Amino acid sequence: MGEITTSHGNIQTPFFMPIATKGAVKTLSTLDMEELGAQILLANTYHLLLRPGLEGMGKLGGLHSFMRWQKPLLTDSGGYQVFSLAKINQTKEDGVSFCSHIDGKKIMLTPEGSMAMQKVIGADIIMQFDDVAAGNSDRDRYAQAMERSLRWARRCKDSYDTNQQLFGIIQGGTYEDLREQSLSGLIDIGFDGYAIGGLSVGEPRESAFNIAKTICKKMPANQPRYFMGGGMPEEILYYVSVGVDMFDCVIPTRHARHGSVFVWKEEPSLAVARAFTLAADGAADTMIADALYKKIQITNESFGFDTTPIDTHSSQNSTVFSKAYLRHLFKTDEMLGFRMATLQNLDFYLRMMKELRHILE
Repeated sequence: MGEITTSHGNIQTPFFMPIATKGAVKTLSTLDMEELGAQILLANTYHLLLRPGLEGMGKLGGLHSFMRWQKPLLTDSGGYQVFSLAKINQTKEDGVSFCSHIDGKKIMLTPEGSMAMQKVIGADIIMQFDDVAAGNSDRDRYAQAMERSLRWARRCKDSYDTNQQLFGIIQGGTYEDLREQSLSGLIDIGFDGYAIGGLSVGEPRESAFNIAKTICKKMPANQPRYFMGGGMPEEILYYVSVGVDMFDCVIPTRHARHGSVFVWKEEPSLAVARAFTLAADGAADTMIADALYKKIQITNESFGFDTTPIDTHSSQNSTVFSKAYLRHLFKTDEMLGFRMATLQNLDFYLRMMKELRHILE
């Protein structure tokens, strides 16, 4: 366990950050996130740069005030969009030129521009602007992205002039030597925390596990370690077992919108304890998952007349409403279905992290 101190409160590690890309967790309010026990939310610089924009965000007084969230925020730098929106951007040494997916307007995002936007957003933890290579890249592309990310890290640090905590991002794909070179360069520059980036982007899960285990041993022990974009519950348990502190992922909210719901295998404290023991012992990820949860596709016909609760171990409304009712909501396109499934999945993830903290005390 650890603790990160911010101007909007302290965060107990390990923790999971629900995704509020454009200033909102899909279908949920900040009041919902308070009730779920979220310690921190993650927003995205690129999307907020498009709307409301740098000037607009400044007029609105920053994201905390705008979305009425008084706990910590972290912002991704926009670097992930270098990868995810590759078809509409062009990466050069100065930065990345985007063609807005909203109105076609050309936008240039540089390391300095990312720092400026994150300053106006007012997040407690901000990320360097980086170049993310796809998970099926060759060594040359991984090396190019890693070296450029290091150069951009220096530019971010040089243009950084706030009391926000700035994290560097380790790149290098699935090559241990490139990862070590990246980490060494970032430590020389000096950051408040360090993130493992460029994984969960298409590479084999075993490769991500190996990189995380290897690089965590070399990351500073007294600073936060952040695995960006991962992942499934069994992945998170494994990464915690090798020393990772921070996580974010779209899985709980995105899966919820498609009717895929995480339910506990047994009482949460027992399930997490069993699964974490397996993770720490190096068990197969399938064994970790099997001990921890079941993932049900609520739209399946088999749930049409299933009047049992969605999840008897949840602290949300899933103990009250039936699987048949949730399926009915999805089949009739009622928005309540998306909301209930999202509440269930985020409650599962946040409860999992809470139980992990208890184990690590």
